[in-house]
Amino acid sequence: MKKNTKHTAVNGFKMSEKANNKRKKTGTFIGELIRNKGLYLMLLPGIIYFFIFNYLPLAGIYYAFVDYKPMAGWYGLKSKFVGLENFKYFFASGSWIKITVNTLYLNALFIFTGLLAQLVMAVLINEISHKWYKKTTQTFMFLPNFLSWTVVSVFALALFGTNDGLINKILEIFGMEQIAFYQNADVWPLLLVMIKLWKGVGFGTVVFLAAISGIGQEMYEAAKVDGANRLQQIVYLTVPMLKTTAVVLLILAVGSIFVGDFGMIYALLGDNPLLRDTTDVIDTFVYRALRTQNDIGMSTSVGLLQSVLGIIFAVTTNFIAKKVDADNKVF
Repeated sequence: MKKNTKHTAVNGFKMSEKANNKRKKTGTFIGELIRNKGLYLMLLPGIIYFFIFNYLPLAGIYYAFVDYKPMAGWYGLKSKFVGLENFKYFFASGSWIKITVNTLYLNALFIFTGLLAQLVMAVLINEISHKWYKKTTQTFMFLPNFLSWTVVSVFALALFGTNDGLINKILEIFGMEQIAFYQNADVWPLLLVMIKLWKGVGFGTVVFLAAISGIGQEMYEAAKVDGANRLQQIVYLTVPMLKTTAVVLLILAVGSIFVGDFGMIYALLGDNPLLRDTTDVIDTFVYRALRTQNDIGMSTSVGLLQSVLGIIFAVTTNFIAKKVDADNKVF
């Protein structure tokens, strides 16, 4: 009898150990993949996309440190190593300070006006009581996001053209002097901000609308009981609850503050030398240099510099946000 009890205890210990091992296994990364395989399969296309277009190209960073020659072996791997020589080209140009200031200035305008407009539009749309009108408004705001910058440039030319532009036609009707938009560099920072907002504010508003939908209705009910009107609920409840979302979007946007919107600027303005004083950014400068000199090493070095500075700005902004409020940090 004692023998059987001992045997049972041993078997019980073995079964317990086996169950414990199984529990440990399911707690590992493999176990997580097995348990949520459906979710990870849905995630797989995104992982493949970022791996191909964001991580594989990192191998080309070595172009920034060599005198790239396409015929020097496979992918130019036998090109001569020149260290930081490629970085000197950008700083040797007399306009690098102006170009950097333009990039930072325009991107700062895009970031802060974009976040403010998206937040305001999200709050206003959320206050619309008629569902059909609300959905229609969201749809019309969202549509410009799907237009390419080439199409937008056609609209811009129709509006701001010197002779046939709609704005100048209206000015002519009222006997006012026409504005040569494509010869006046001073007006384009404002015009670029307005065009950027028109095209992108609808898409960015979706994020804030999602954040608003996550605010519990019981909080609004409690505010009503305390005597708060609708405006007070927006100012003291809705807007403060969107602070974390706004800070996260700000940190993500600051990471690209040294990267100019090449597609927008080049499609709208092209190589117009009259407008470069306020609209020439790092990306357009690099494109011109690459097109005229065919120096891949130089363009890669500037791109690497933009990425490194963007990381520094993003980490610094995240650090400041964390110091102000720990809930605002991204990482």
